Order: sequence, then structure tokens, then C-alpha cells
Amino acid sequence: MNIVSDPKTIGAVLSPEANQAARLASATGVLTVDLDAIVANWRKLEKTAVPAECAAVIKADAYGCGADPVARALAAAGCKTFFVATLDEARIARGALPSAAIYVLDGFLQNCGDIYAKLDAKPVIGDLNELAEWDVFCRRSGWQGGAAVHIDTGMNRLGLTISEAQGIVPRINAGDHGITLVMSHLACAEALHNPLSARQLANFREIASLFSGVPASLSNSSGIFLGPQFQFDLVRPGAGLYGINPTPEADNPMQSVVDVKARILHIRNVEKGETVGYGATWTARRATRLAIISAGYADGYFRAGGSSDGTRGAEVVVSGRRCPIAGRISMDLMGVDITDVEKNAARRGHMVTLIGEGITVDELAHHFGTIGYEVLTSLGRRYARIYKGGAGPTELTPATPA
Repeated sequence: MNIVSDPKTIGAVLSPEANQAARLASATGVLTVDLDAIVANWRKLEKTAVPAECAAVIKADAYGCGADPVARALAAAGCKTFFVATLDEARIARGALPSAAIYVLDGFLQNCGDIYAKLDAKPVIGDLNELAEWDVFCRRSGWQGGAAVHIDTGMNRLGLTISEAQGIVPRINAGDHGITLVMSHLACAEALHNPLSARQLANFREIASLFSGVPASLSNSSGIFLGPQFQFDLVRPGAGLYGINPTPEADNPMQSVVDVKARILHIRNVEKGETVGYGATWTARRATRLAIISAGYADGYFRAGGSSDGTRGAEVVVSGRRCPIAGRISMDLMGVDITDVEKNAARRGHMVTLIGEGITVDELAHHFGTIGYEVLTSLGRRYARIYKGGAGPTELTPATPA
């Protein structure tokens, strides 16, 4: 296991092993990322999409899981093409991926051509002005690193219109155009029978066929499961790699990737009729034993997961038993009703499970009123991070938290 820690906060004079053990001992929460599960998910998606190439989307710090270790693990497994959103993300990716193809989804930023060239990062161009600026930079610099063209087929977000894309087909036919990928993005891929997906497929198939010799890409994680007709030459899974269900109308085919635990700071007894937390929204209906947990919305555990007298919120696992949140989630704390947990099974200093042991990212997203993507990308930096598996140079087994 690899543990990410900040030595400045606990003493740089410690050895790496002592540093890591101290970080765990002092951490109020631990986030474990299973790199082997990410690799297994990528391989499953790759197999589903054969013969298309399977890339990986590692934007937003690999959906909160850590772009550097995730990129290294996927590259070691055979992934050759990666997508990020920003140039800063491309810098991180290139540090982990010396020879992979890296595409920048935000496109070609003004006056930044030298950065793309230095990083050997390919912009995903979705605007004719971008295309013109990219052309000027390539002519002046001689850079031949390539770019993707993004065509809007119904999302109405980024991308050339169909007519704009048709206008650059003569350039493609003339050769020496520098375009290495033509792509679009599905708006409703997670809904198996949404008619917009069929319309987008028809639009993309028609325009992509005019980009002679240029590989085509349409599908995200969910799009892969819509069938071979959606897969083209390259697929771009993101959420599915990190355990989010790409097929919400069916069982999740992906392995869980993250486990999040937080520490019990205090256990208190609350009399029947007393209230808990801000706003006094939750009233004890019996004599209640309450565990105060060291996590809150600053750690990515959304305030919407709390409970009130009329609404049951999310649950956490305490000593193998699901227990309900009691009251509102605070910035750094939450209350959990542990009355039904055996008394000695939950004590100050013990860890409880926020994600894991049957509580999935998607389940929490339901309680939070959002999607799994937002849950993962919101996980706070205060957690000590443990990376399981992968192909890192050191595999250290940390001391188990109390």
C-alpha cells in the first residue's frame, strides 16, 4: 500500500514509515483507493468495447481518486490514451505518463500553444476560432503533435456544429491536416432507451464517415454498454473506472474503488426529547447513544445527507451495523445514532465506514440528491489516503487505525 501524506504537518525528520504511521494515527479520516479495482474496471470496459481502443478519463484528479497513481496503474495495465480537462491536469498526467497520448478536453487556450507542445498534449478543438489559432501556432512553431476535433451532435455544450464540421471536410481530404481524432459526447447514455442517443449516433456516424482515415470516438462509460454501434474506434470511460454504475437501470458491473472511514471523536448519551445538531431538526425518540464522527461537508459528506424528525438521512457502518445519521451534517462533524450497536463495539477513536461495507458511492449520491461523479470529486483533502495495489515502487502496509 502507498500512503499519501504531508510530512510538513507531522515532522519531516521522521522516517517514511514512521511518517506514514503517524499520519494514520493522527488522521480523523482515511480514504482508501483500490488501484487494482480501477485496473479491473478498465479491463472489463476494454473487453466490452473490443476491437475499439479503451482510453481512460483522468480529469478532476481522476474523479477525486488521484491522477498520478491512477494514471500509472492504468498505463502499466496497457492503457495508451488519456483524457484530462485542463492544461494543469495535463502537466500532472504527463509527469506520470511519459509516452501516452494525452488529450485536453477544454480545447486550445489562447497564447498557450508552447505549453501544449512542451507537454505533447493534444487539444480537443470545438470551435472554429480555436482551430484557426491552433493552425497559426502549428505553422509558426512547426509543432506536429496533433489535435482532436469535437463535434456537437446534440449536447449543445462544446463542439463544432454539424455544418461547421462539414466545412472542414475538404481540409481532411487534402491530407496533412494534423487531426488525430474526431469525437462527440453522448448526453443521455445512462438511459438505455433515450431517443436522443439514437439521434446523436446517426449524426455522428454521418459526419465521422467524412473524416476519412481519422479515428472516431463517441462513447463514455455508459455509452460502451449501449452496444457495438456506439463504440467506433476509441471509447473514453471515466466514471465506470472509479466504480460508479454506468448502467443505472441494471446492476453495477463495476468493482467498488473507494473506501472512506472517519473516526469517532466522542460518544454521548442523549435523553428522550432532546435535540441534536444545528437547527434542532432531529429529536431523540428514545434514550439515545450518539457517536460524534469527525467528518462533515468540508470532507465531501454533503449536508443533504443529514436527517430530521420527518426525513431519514444517510447511514454509516459502525462495527458492522448500519446506523442512521442523527441531525444535520456540520462542516467537520456528524452525529450517528449507535443505540442499537453493542456498547463496547463502538468507542472513542474507532473508525466508522462512510463509503464501503455495502454503502456505495451511488447510494450516497441518492441521499445527497446528486450523482456519484459529484460525490467522488468532492471527497476532501483532510483524509489520509491509502493506495492499494498498482505498480508503485514501494508497497507499504500501514498500521491499522485504532
